[in-house]
Amino acid sequence: MFKNSVALVTGGGSGLGRAVVERFVRSGSKVVIGDLKTSPGDQLAKDIGNDTVFVPMDVTSEQDVNEALNVAKSKFGRLDVAVNCAGIAVAIKTYNFNKKTAHSLEAFSKVIQVNTIGSFNVIRLAAGLMGQNEGDKDGQRGVIINTASVAAYDGQIGQAAYAASKAAVVGMTLPIARDLSTQGIRVCTIAPGLFDTPMLQALPDKVRAFLAKTVPFPQRLGDPDEFAQLVESIVNNPMLNGEVIRLDGALRMMP
Repeated sequence: MFKNSVALVTGGGSGLGRAVVERFVRSGSKVVIGDLKTSPGDQLAKDIGNDTVFVPMDVTSEQDVNEALNVAKSKFGRLDVAVNCAGIAVAIKTYNFNKKTAHSLEAFSKVIQVNTIGSFNVIRLAAGLMGQNEGDKDGQRGVIINTASVAAYDGQIGQAAYAASKAAVVGMTLPIARDLSTQGIRVCTIAPGLFDTPMLQALPDKVRAFLAKTVPFPQRLGDPDEFAQLVESIVNNPMLNGEVIRLDGALRMMP
C-alpha cells in the first residue's frame, strides 16, 4: 500500500516529517506537505516537483486541516495515509524554587494544544476523507500514524508539558483505532528516542556526542529515514493496528 499511495504529512517541512515525505516520494507516492508558513515545506515541495504540494497548515486549525484535505482530494483524488509529525516542546520545571515561579500555564496549554489536540484534529478530519476510499480485500481504507516520544514513558526534568502531551497521544491510539475499525482505518503511533533532527543538530557537538552515548545500541542518534522506514513498515503491514512502537535503540531516558 505504501507505493503509489496519497499521503498527508504534517510537520513535513523538516526533521522526521521531511524524511517521511522523501520516502513516500521515492516509492512513487503523492504527498501533501502540511507545515507552518515559515517552514521549509514550500521549498521542499518545489524541489521535489509534481509529486508533492505544500499547504500552509496550523494543525490546531480546523480550516487549515480541511484545506489540506481538499487539496489532497482535488490534486491527487484521495487520501490513503496521514502521518502526524508536527509538534513543539518546552523545557520548564513545574516550580522554580530559585526564582519562586510556577510553570507557565499558557506554555503548558500550548504544548498540549499542538501535540495532542493538533494530532487529534488531523486524525478526526483525515478519517472522514479516508472513509470515502474503496476498501481492499480486507476492507482497509486508510492508515493513520502519529508521533509520540519516549518522553511519554521516560519524561525528564522540565518535560511535564511535553511528556503529558505525548502520553496523551499514546493513550488515544487504541481507542481511536477501535473507533475507526468499522471503516477499515488503522491507527498506530511511533515513540521515537533521540533522532538527528534540526532540534538536536542545533546543539553543540559535545552535547550531541554525549546524547548518542546514552543509547545502548546502536550507540548513535537515529537517522530520520529510519523513522520513515518504520512508517513504511506500518503502512505495509495490515495487522499493525492500535499499537505504539518505541524506536529508540533500547534507550531509557535519564531524569
